[in-house]
Amino acid sequence: MFTGIIEELGEVIDWQSSEDAARITVRAPLAVSDAAHGDSISVSGVCLTVVDQGPDWFTADVMAETIRMSTLTAPKPGDRVNLERAAKVGDRIGGHIVQGHIDGTAEVLAVTEGSAWRVVRFSLAPELARLVVRKGSIALDGVSLTVSAVGRDDDDAKSSDWFEVSLIPETLAVTTLGLKHPGDLVNVETDILARHVERMLETSANERSRS
Repeated sequence: MFTGIIEELGEVIDWQSSEDAARITVRAPLAVSDAAHGDSISVSGVCLTVVDQGPDWFTADVMAETIRMSTLTAPKPGDRVNLERAAKVGDRIGGHIVQGHIDGTAEVLAVTEGSAWRVVRFSLAPELARLVVRKGSIALDGVSLTVSAVGRDDDDAKSSDWFEVSLIPETLAVTTLGLKHPGDLVNVETDILARHVERMLETSANERSRS
């Protein structure tokens, strides 16, 4: 489990693809300072397991499903990634409960500069729209954020859902979100509580339809 509070900006050192998986190596001095084989580290929101490590780097395997669902498709050496070590029992949860299980990706649609913050609008996949609410929690590239607005644009061709987050200077400075521009993709993890509620409502509706 993670909290969505980024501890370190890591750097991709290597990416080795195979037929149905890949292996990523990331420079991460802080993350490996107390890491051991088998530990979990969130890499831009994706929970990965340490399989090898050195003084300032670690290597993890990336499965085909993760590659399909996330932005970890073919990162290049030098790419920056958000890193967070798994939370310890008794830690303060400064963000919200983040599992590191990606629901999909979202595209940056627009960036609006404020006097001391930045508002970023993202696309929202139809299957995730009912899980994202104003003032609710969401994790983008592993960063715990609060949704500041949700909406839908309708035209003659199609309807498209979107949501916005407001990024403070600290978030812009210490995470990769400050580097994002329209057209870029981020990993999305919706709130686990929203997912449980949706499942409970779905189950209840199915039971009523059978009675």
